[in-house]
Amino acid sequence: MPDSQAVAEVRRAVRSLLDEVGPGSGQLAVAVSGGADSLALAAATAQLADRRELTLHGLVVDHRLQPGSADVAARAAKQLHGLGFPQVRVLEVDVRGPGGPEAAARRARYAALREARPADALVLLGHTRDDQAETVLLGLGRGSGPRSIAGMRRLDPPWARPLLDVPRSVTAAACEALGLDVWQDPHNADPNFARVRLRREVLPLLEDVLQGGVAAALARTAAQLREDAAALDVLAERALERARREAGLEVSELLDEPPAVRRRVLRRWLLDAGAAELTDGHLRSVDALIGEWRGQGGVWLPGGLEVSRVRGRLCVSG
Repeated sequence: MPDSQAVAEVRRAVRSLLDEVGPGSGQLAVAVSGGADSLALAAATAQLADRRELTLHGLVVDHRLQPGSADVAARAAKQLHGLGFPQVRVLEVDVRGPGGPEAAARRARYAALREARPADALVLLGHTRDDQAETVLLGLGRGSGPRSIAGMRRLDPPWARPLLDVPRSVTAAACEALGLDVWQDPHNADPNFARVRLRREVLPLLEDVLQGGVAAALARTAAQLREDAAALDVLAERALERARREAGLEVSELLDEPPAVRRRVLRRWLLDAGAAELTDGHLRSVDALIGEWRGQGGVWLPGGLEVSRVRGRLCVSG
């Protein structure tokens, strides 16, 4: 693809999302790492912002995981100023907690971006079609369920991902055409990270075996699953409204619902009750109090919550 076409493709993707969301608060943030995806996104957004009277905010997260990370962040911030961003902030974060460095970095990054964004502003993220394919494969391999396999949403306020249908090769070509100084993250070549091995080994092998088009096919699969999940969520919301009582959930209102709908009802109800880090196993155990009732005892959940069945109702305590 000629470089000029790459720039136009990225701009079309950003324009489409901005048309969809409208002017909103007039404030728009772009998260930039200094890599090709986020820089191409930032350049396209800057080019479109003036016509839409949008005030742009550049947010650069410094994870402080590598020597020289502050210099990388400063260079990204300088490029944002050069692209016309009037306001740019570098956000230093501490990466810690369970789940390994990738998960910890993701939590720290999203928390910092959420806190730093202007009120009511969307934060544009540079995830591409290749990122979506990797996310779907990771979800499949880990048995994480349909929510994970459905991948990332294009619009999930406060997050927006305009480039989910754009290949990574296009963002690289766009940056080259625009003369942007792209940072190559050493972690993206480290085989100790599962996502890196998917990118460098698994996806190329699948592309070879299936004769191309795998990343696009996985992205289409994710989109189809998101549509199915949205329909199930609507059914679950209606079922929850029927079953909810001040003292808990009325079991008789849920017995005839399909298990997939019931578990969505339970997930929403438990999250509202303060549960966190719910797994598929947790939800299936609670669902057994409805669909496989034998007089069994309650189910303990993270955070010290217990779900019990009492006189035909599910009750949560803790």
